[in-house]
Amino acid sequence: MEEEKIEDIEIRLLLEALYRRYHYDFRGYAQASLKRRLRQARDQLGLATFSALQDRMLRDPGTVTRLLGFLTVQVSELFRDPAYFRAIREKVVPHLRTYPSLKIWIAGCSTGEELYSLVILFREEGLEERTLFYATDINQDALDAAARGIYPLDRIRTFTENHQLSGGKSSLSDYYSTAYGHAAFDKSLRERVVFSDHSLVTDAVFAEMHMISCRNVMIYFDRALQDRAVGLFRDSLARKGFLGLGTRESLRFSQHADAFTDFAREEKIYQRRDP
Repeated sequence: MEEEKIEDIEIRLLLEALYRRYHYDFRGYAQASLKRRLRQARDQLGLATFSALQDRMLRDPGTVTRLLGFLTVQVSELFRDPAYFRAIREKVVPHLRTYPSLKIWIAGCSTGEELYSLVILFREEGLEERTLFYATDINQDALDAAARGIYPLDRIRTFTENHQLSGGKSSLSDYYSTAYGHAAFDKSLRERVVFSDHSLVTDAVFAEMHMISCRNVMIYFDRALQDRAVGLFRDSLARKGFLGLGTRESLRFSQHADAFTDFAREEKIYQRRDP
């Protein structure tokens, strides 16, 4: 029991040091998953305690980069949860067609799978040329991977199946080329994309958006941090704009829930009410 208390103190101090030294704020993340990932980082780095991890982190910026790889979960796939993208295609896109120009924010874009899913969908629906896509994350390595758009070839079968289930109107192979065991997505898919470092924890409103897709990010936040993120989304959305969340996320208990209506309940897509 005493060891657990010491460990909790060490973690609290480590997170405070990470914020004060490097301005990455994980203090409001859900403790159970955060502790599990910190243990993995500590063990992988061959350290005995979180205090030792804190010491190395404060003196070696390279350790911070490695630590962020553990703290920011990079797990995604193209057209993950195809029903979500089908709902965007069939229910959201008809509304978006009424705008002469569009801004779409992929918050917590990870290594880019959701970004490319949306760009491909918008291309298939004839909306890409009038749209700017903003892909943000706090992990620079993830942003760099997203900007490259290169994925192991053994993932393409799942990507292709998801694309078909989402109502894809072309062959996914139209959008990538293969070499050396990898698939490289066409650079034309990035021509209207802005990649940017942005934190839902500490940064302000990004821009006025017509749609925000932030999926499987808030499940790692505690309640207060979830409320902050949803408030940020509310303030970043244009009137009648759309917010898409992950399958295990909801606005039900958010203090900002009244700012939204259920648009596609099963697929966790919400619409901003009139201010």
